[in-house]
Amino acid sequence: MLTAISIVIPVYNRERYLSAAIESVLGQTRRDFELLIWDDGSTDDSLNIARYYAKHNEQIKVVAAEHLGQTLSLKAALSMTCGTYLGWVDSDDLLAPTALEETTTVLDTNPKIGLVYTDYVVIDENNLVVGSGQRCRVPYSADRLLVDFMIFHFWLMRRCVYEQVGGIDSNSGLAQDYDLCLRLSEATEIQQLKRSLYYYRNHSLGVSNQKRIELIFSSQQAIARALQRRGLANRYEINVEIVGRYYLKPKSGI
Repeated sequence: MLTAISIVIPVYNRERYLSAAIESVLGQTRRDFELLIWDDGSTDDSLNIARYYAKHNEQIKVVAAEHLGQTLSLKAALSMTCGTYLGWVDSDDLLAPTALEETTTVLDTNPKIGLVYTDYVVIDENNLVVGSGQRCRVPYSADRLLVDFMIFHFWLMRRCVYEQVGGIDSNSGLAQDYDLCLRLSEATEIQQLKRSLYYYRNHSLGVSNQKRIELIFSSQQAIARALQRRGLANRYEINVEIVGRYYLKPKSGI
C-alpha cells in the first residue's frame, strides 16, 4: 500500500495519554498513512507503550532518541517520513476519526492549496469536552497570521511545500510551528476546514509558565523574521505585552 500521509507523534514523558493519541491515529477512516512515533528520551513508560503498538501494527515505526527538545525532535522525525502529505499530533491530544480523510480531500482536489487546517475543541484529562477552540474562530489571512496564530491543530501540508520553505528551523525555539506556518503562508495558499477534527488536551502537565513565556518571545522573533522577509520591517516592529491576571480561589481542605 502506497503511503500518502505521514503522521508524526513526538513524545516526551506522556505515558498517561500516549495510548489514546496513538489509537486516535490508528482509528482513521483513511488508511494509507504511516505513523512515526519519536521518543525524545522519555524517562517514563512512553517508549514501551510506543513499541507495544508498533509490534502489533506495521504502519507504526518507533524511534528511540536522546533528549533533543521539542523543535529538534520534530525536525528529525519529519525528515524520516516519506508521505506526500505531512502532519503531526501532540502526544497528549486526539484526532477525530475522519481528520485525515477530510484534510486530504481538500489537498487532493485543490492543487494550489499547500496546507489545510481544522477547527479544534478543548478536552480535559478525562477526555471530556470543555469548550471550543478560541484560535480557530479567527478567520485565516496571511497578514492576520502576523499577530494571531490561528493555524492551531490539526494541519496537513504538502511535503513539497514544506521542503520548499526549508522545513522546521532548528533555531526557532518553542515557536517552531508558528515560524513554519509564517513561512508557508508566504509560499502557498492555506485553507481552513471549518470542522472540529482535533481534540486539544488541557491538563496539569501541560506547558509550564516558564515555557509559556519562552514561547511568547520565540513567537516575537518569528514575527520579526517574517516582517523582514515581507519587506515590512521598515514600517513595523513587533512588541509584546505580557499581562498578569490575579484571582482568588478557595484553599483546599476548607
